[in-house]
Amino acid sequence: MEKEHAFILVVDDEERLTSIIRTYLERDGYFVEVAQNGREALTLAAQNPPDLIILDIMMPEMDGYKFLEAYRQISQTPVICLSARIGEDDQVKGLDLGADDYVTKPFRPRTLVARVHALLRRVGMNHSHDSDARMEVGRVTLDRDKHLAMVDGKLIKLTPTEFDLLATFIASPGRAFSRLDLLEEIQGSRYVGYERTIDIHIKNLRGKIEVDPHHPEIIETIYGVGYRFGEPK
Repeated sequence: MEKEHAFILVVDDEERLTSIIRTYLERDGYFVEVAQNGREALTLAAQNPPDLIILDIMMPEMDGYKFLEAYRQISQTPVICLSARIGEDDQVKGLDLGADDYVTKPFRPRTLVARVHALLRRVGMNHSHDSDARMEVGRVTLDRDKHLAMVDGKLIKLTPTEFDLLATFIASPGRAFSRLDLLEEIQGSRYVGYERTIDIHIKNLRGKIEVDPHHPEIIETIYGVGYRFGEPK
């Protein structure tokens, strides 16, 4: 996906902050629309579906959590959450509801733009046409062109980050990945301090693809190391 053609919806009720974010994004060639709350964002997204959403958590009328809960029923568009809440429980809640990334306030605008660019690049790679567009290992089949995932022939709905994690695993069955390895694979950088987000995404992914998420057979935990895709038995 070329960034010059990407449309980003920024959802935040702080006008000064949205103005700064918009300036930096437009300077990098993105098209930007702003919504003041989750309810307005749902309307705008229905009228003109965005390529990515930057979403504040604390907003009037409909906060970010409620927006995510409603939006993930209709779209898997990548979402980056913004929040002054730095507690792990708050991050877990946002990621559990389907966010792809979580950035705490205050933050550097250039850092946010880099995260936007990395996430859009991943989505673009998933839709690129190459010989590895369709991958099948054991019970799991992925089609990058169509952004489809199937387990035992059943279609599974995944967020972009969950899809990328599964694609990373299925490309190297049996390989043990550390949390930092996985961060680099899906975000393009080893964000130290964000390893916990990998655990949350893995938990959510297992909930969708495993017969028993508490006793996973597809994505195994390697204690003291990280995770690996279980080789077909």
